[in-house]
Amino acid sequence: MMLSIIEHKVDLKIPVGEGVHALIAQIPNRLRLKGRFFRIADPGRQRNVFLSILDTAARFPEDDRLNFLFFPESTLPFGGFEEAAEAIHSRIPENTVIVFGLEHITLKQYRELLERFSEDNGGVLETVASDWEGEEQSKPVNVCVTTIREIGGRTRHFFFAKTHPFAGEETLDHLFDLYRGKAFLLFSCREVPFNFMPLICFDFVYRDLHHSNIMAIIEKANEVYFNHHQGLDLLAVIQCNPKPDHRVFRDVITGFYGEHLFKTPGTVGAVTIFANSSSDTQLEGVSGSGNFGHSSIVCAAKHKLPKIRLSEFLTDDFSGSPISRLRFNHKTRLYTARIFPYHEADPRSSRTAIKVTGVYRPLSPPGWERMSGEELLTGVSMDVDDSMAFY
Repeated sequence: MMLSIIEHKVDLKIPVGEGVHALIAQIPNRLRLKGRFFRIADPGRQRNVFLSILDTAARFPEDDRLNFLFFPESTLPFGGFEEAAEAIHSRIPENTVIVFGLEHITLKQYRELLERFSEDNGGVLETVASDWEGEEQSKPVNVCVTTIREIGGRTRHFFFAKTHPFAGEETLDHLFDLYRGKAFLLFSCREVPFNFMPLICFDFVYRDLHHSNIMAIIEKANEVYFNHHQGLDLLAVIQCNPKPDHRVFRDVITGFYGEHLFKTPGTVGAVTIFANSSSDTQLEGVSGSGNFGHSSIVCAAKHKLPKIRLSEFLTDDFSGSPISRLRFNHKTRLYTARIFPYHEADPRSSRTAIKVTGVYRPLSPPGWERMSGEELLTGVSMDVDDSMAFY
């Protein structure tokens, strides 16, 4: 399968010098298997949680305004998309990017979405239409939505489909397997030299005998570097992943940042965010123990994050990988952090590539409360056995 990387220019002024402010919503997914589709068990509750996070983000003061919000894979019911889109347009300030996953929808519904927003999704629509006759229209599709509140007030919605299923998305009858997307999206800001790309979980690690998703991304980023002297600044991987520390992710991260065989100037400076669902996640029909949560922010080892271990996060090198990693706890939380992509070139901005700016715990009814510094210092350990699960 040949993978297309479709480029989009967007009107954003990401404050790269002051630090890119991002929120990771590590919230639970409770998915029920209905036929071949994973659907959200309580759509009303999940919509309320989603909207409560938007409300929290909208109340941030001007100095702490968010530039990116990342939700997990499969986190919003399809029936709640319209309400969420309206809430984003009316509540979220300009110059903000929101990335989230929809629950499984049919291929027919996916094409209808692309056609409705065809002005911004023509390239992806072409990949779907090119082999439409050979596809089963009732196939499940795992969709990532990137909603951008541009400077000037315009709101744009971009969609792409997951390229590779996890075990629960495959069946013995290949006609009913998850639809495999054929395109990724690369966003470039017109106002500043900042480029970012969203992915869905296994998109990051998938490869076959002929192609590798991560190699396609590296080659595209190198092309951008040599043509425009820019690189990929931010790679965001939204997940609903019971094994975020699986060795296959470590292997790909090692290859992505290691430059063991050749130089990769287009990606070596990138920051990668893994936004996972929390440990309260439940997936019906998926057997085996899981270890959800532990969202993380990863950068190359040369950035050398300071060694730290608190109740809600720690830094490590992912078992000897050529990286520096900020790894969060497993519980339901909102994490906010500033990312300084050019801190080496201009150390006046920051002496470190990543700074945690806040940790928020859930309230009932849906709401969020910022945790104090004392709680972070005296809270529970990261894992029950004080160790990292590594498969």
